[in-house]
Amino acid sequence: MAELKKAAAEPAGPRARNIRVVVLALMITMLLAMLDNLIVGTAMPTIVGDLGGLEHLSWVVTAYTLATAASTPIWGKLGDLYGRKGIFLTSIVIFLIGSVLSGMAQDMGQLIGFRAVQGLGAGGLMVGVMAILGDLVPPRERGRYQGMMAGVMAFAMIGGPLVGGAITDHLGWRWSFYINLPLGAVALAMVTTVLHLPHKERSTAKVDYLGAALLTVGITAIVLVTTWGGTEYAWGSAVIMELIALGVASLVGFVFVETKAAEPIMPLHIFRSLNFTLMSVVGFMAGFVMFGAVLFLPLYQQSVQGASATNSGLLLLPMLLSMMIVSLVAGRVTTTTGKYKIFPILGSVLMVAGLFLLASMDTGTTRFTSGVYMAVLGAGMGFLMQITMLVAQNSVELKDMGVASSATTLFRTLGSSFGVAIMGALFTGRVQDEMTARGGGGVTQGSAQLDATSLAKLPAAVREAYEYAVASGTHLAFLVGGSVAVVALLAALFVKEVPLRGMAQPEASSDGDGTAPGRPAAAMESQSV
Repeated sequence: MAELKKAAAEPAGPRARNIRVVVLALMITMLLAMLDNLIVGTAMPTIVGDLGGLEHLSWVVTAYTLATAASTPIWGKLGDLYGRKGIFLTSIVIFLIGSVLSGMAQDMGQLIGFRAVQGLGAGGLMVGVMAILGDLVPPRERGRYQGMMAGVMAFAMIGGPLVGGAITDHLGWRWSFYINLPLGAVALAMVTTVLHLPHKERSTAKVDYLGAALLTVGITAIVLVTTWGGTEYAWGSAVIMELIALGVASLVGFVFVETKAAEPIMPLHIFRSLNFTLMSVVGFMAGFVMFGAVLFLPLYQQSVQGASATNSGLLLLPMLLSMMIVSLVAGRVTTTTGKYKIFPILGSVLMVAGLFLLASMDTGTTRFTSGVYMAVLGAGMGFLMQITMLVAQNSVELKDMGVASSATTLFRTLGSSFGVAIMGALFTGRVQDEMTARGGGGVTQGSAQLDATSLAKLPAAVREAYEYAVASGTHLAFLVGGSVAVVALLAALFVKEVPLRGMAQPEASSDGDGTAPGRPAAAMESQSV
């Protein structure tokens, strides 16, 4: 047990020497997961032109998203039970197999099925990165790597569309999937050779298959509601109502099963930690806001401010650079001082302020002004994106690191689904209402989003009406987003400053928040297994 305590308190020997190489391998894997949808999204028009099946276009993205969301908590639990490294490598292999098969697809049905395989693997990539980092680096030291994670996220969001466009134009759409192979091969080789985690005895507990099935059905129903509601089906339609009922019933059944299972897929006791529950709420809201912003800001700048769609990723540069820099600073301060409570509060305040500033934009707002507003929102996201994971991991015992990481990732994913659905429905409704009121309703019938070619063909009066309608729709979407983000601020105010593991603190009794100040994670684990 003394060895375990020492390993948790500070990385030593080979682990200390290899940590940067391991983190590099983890960042490459993280890049795989984040780049995929952005690259494929750019290639979709070409894919449809080659394979046909336009009516099934949305399923190419939906199948991937569903498989990712549904498998995330399962990957986390499997890592806790059977060892992190082997499970992580398995998820990478499945992702790469799905990528190869997707690139070889001969029709839209095959592509959708293979994208589901790819999404199944992707569910283990992000949670694997976070959980392994949680195993290797004490929370006190983890802040220094936050800037790297934020940098990977910014690079993916900016570079994804650009890389996707270049690959599609010069190599063909199939290479938007094959490009994963060299990156994945590097990640596999590096993880296999340099990642050395403490030996973990293989668990003899039975996998909670019933709980996993109920959670999968519940998550699938939720994602389908947010994906189809207001687009494929009306919000009050029988299909949506049935999906809601199925989702609620499955999740209620899941909670009941988890209270009885010997080794639950998502142990409910992790939610007894106040900090973990609060960070789940903050993560959900951050996902809600961020992906809504990524969806509507380029649309506003293209439709209202006349920006080119070619470099759409660059339009988000003020937000993403601000997020990356602030995340780096917050990580360094957390590592130096061990203090972090101020960051969720600052992040939530800036997130709310940024959203209300963005809600004030109209047809006369300059690109510089909107860039400043985006930078404010980005700063808020920078304080939140990695701190939420760090605090959540610090709030549980080491044996629950995987499920804590997967639950936090899942809540952020579900938040993004709800954000895109709710903000999208509000935006579309407002644009169509404004266009109808101004006599141009026929222009937006069936879709509130016009591409640059369609917009250029409109008469001047109709184009001006559309610009006003988009500005009005953006105002409403961000106004609601800002109001929802207030919940994140309220949650952040109640976060407790529990000392981060790895700090030199004397032994103390548990503070009731799932951790004991100054006690290494491994010491707690040794008492609970």
